[in-house]
Amino acid sequence: MADKWWKDSVVYQIYPRSFMDSDGDGIGDIPGILSKLDYLKRLGVDVIWLCPVYESPNDDNGYDISDYRSILSEFGTIADWEELLAQIHARGMKLIMDLVVNHSSDEHAWFVESRKSKDNPYRDYYIWRPGADGGEPNDWGSFFSGSAWQYDERTEEYFLHLFSKKQPDLNWENPKLRQDVYDMMAWWLDKGIDGFRMDVINLISKNPALPRVEQGEGWRFGGEHFMNGPRVHEYLQEMNREVLSKYDIMTVGETIGVTPEDAALYVGEERNELNMVFHFELMDVDSGPHGKWDLKPWDLRDIKRIIAKWQTGLEGKGWNSLYLNNHDQPRMLSRFGDDRTYRKESGKMLATLLHTLQGTPYIYQGEELGMTNVRFASIESYKDIETLNMFAEQLAAGRDEADIMNAIYAKGRDNGRTPMQWDGSEHAGFTTGTPWIAVNPNYPDINAEQAVNDPDSIFHYYRQLIALRREHDVTGYSGFRLIGEEDERVFAYVRSRGEESLLVVLNFFGDQAEFRLPEEIGFSRAERLIGNYDPPANLRRALLRPYEAQVYRLFA
Repeated sequence: MADKWWKDSVVYQIYPRSFMDSDGDGIGDIPGILSKLDYLKRLGVDVIWLCPVYESPNDDNGYDISDYRSILSEFGTIADWEELLAQIHARGMKLIMDLVVNHSSDEHAWFVESRKSKDNPYRDYYIWRPGADGGEPNDWGSFFSGSAWQYDERTEEYFLHLFSKKQPDLNWENPKLRQDVYDMMAWWLDKGIDGFRMDVINLISKNPALPRVEQGEGWRFGGEHFMNGPRVHEYLQEMNREVLSKYDIMTVGETIGVTPEDAALYVGEERNELNMVFHFELMDVDSGPHGKWDLKPWDLRDIKRIIAKWQTGLEGKGWNSLYLNNHDQPRMLSRFGDDRTYRKESGKMLATLLHTLQGTPYIYQGEELGMTNVRFASIESYKDIETLNMFAEQLAAGRDEADIMNAIYAKGRDNGRTPMQWDGSEHAGFTTGTPWIAVNPNYPDINAEQAVNDPDSIFHYYRQLIALRREHDVTGYSGFRLIGEEDERVFAYVRSRGEESLLVVLNFFGDQAEFRLPEEIGFSRAERLIGNYDPPANLRRALLRPYEAQVYRLFA
């Protein structure tokens, strides 16, 4: 596959509302990000992914955009943003922006016009339908609970919203809408940004018949009719032809419900669509049959199977994106590690996994500090619309409140949205005012100041991993061979290049585990590259310590 700068990059995701507040209003902002660029440069990241800072009524924390070419005043001004871009580039880093074009805000000028009348020129920028059989156009459900349809009295029709009712879906069947989107994308790229992360981009094509799901009173959704829809690849190839191909940029698409076979169509290097996709298969490893909020323990064998499937499934075809948490997911250390006794060890172990696979690693803000999930005492402390809707719906359905709160503690999106923990001062140094959402109470012990001053911290381990990727060209190792597929405690694999191989050994649990290197994996010399403990005495048969991680270069 072709060499590209984004294949050798490490991306750092900023959720601006929670990163750093410069003016004491309790909301993170662009000048706050500017003040922390040297911190990010010291960490060693190459690319900053900035979650939405556009004009928005904030029904879904900025993913409901009312003006794609304006900056929300609580984040700053367009001049602040331009200075941020200039300072990122001055430090040799790049900036990618969120592109949210499956839906807009209902306060966007397009939708304000669209709902005025059935013959308005902007009517077909959105998906409007009359009712059917005395009810809604079909039985699709919203990702944020309830129906995906909202009735509008003015024109006596319904509009589709796969997310909040304040996030009406755009109608990509309309070529004028598509051209307006492409013009907006080019406007930002001409300002000098280095690419886009594309929000739920594989939902933009719906089955035009909008058929019913016909699942009775059970789980209603309709995803098979709007995930990877009939024209999605046509639209993305058009987008690439009209816009993306004209710039040296990176693109990553958030794609719900894709398999490696689906992903190869989005990221195949000869298909001229996207560079990478985020898939969700690993994020569902601890979900029961009723979805995200139906908790079940994860099984390491499932984690290994999923990662191996994606590593081998895209080999020679396309590029992987590597992540274990983001603004929509709980903290990876609480989910897959030990956020108490072995916080440092498990944080380093999980980081080792992400940075030694084929693909581009994504670090979510605070991950490099070992930030953890939060357990607010009351639902009143939570802010996320998905969480609040689910709580109300399931409480009304008779589910025990304590059971619902436990699901929120495990899976709620606000776990990843509590303010960045900068130091041990009040509100973790995030703001001099009252933060928009409470800081995790463990900030006196887990914060950037402490981590930077501790040479054994998770922060400095991340720096070593990032340096290792550059020094040893970890991305250049091809292939993926899983060792001990049925081992319930140890995740080990080999990646190869010519006469040498990369061996990664990870203990996923808080007690000792035995690892045996198969005899058929021969080597004349082994060089330990990185680990979170001193190397074991015998690589062929090692007794791994709690959450131990070791990476070796093996020579034939």
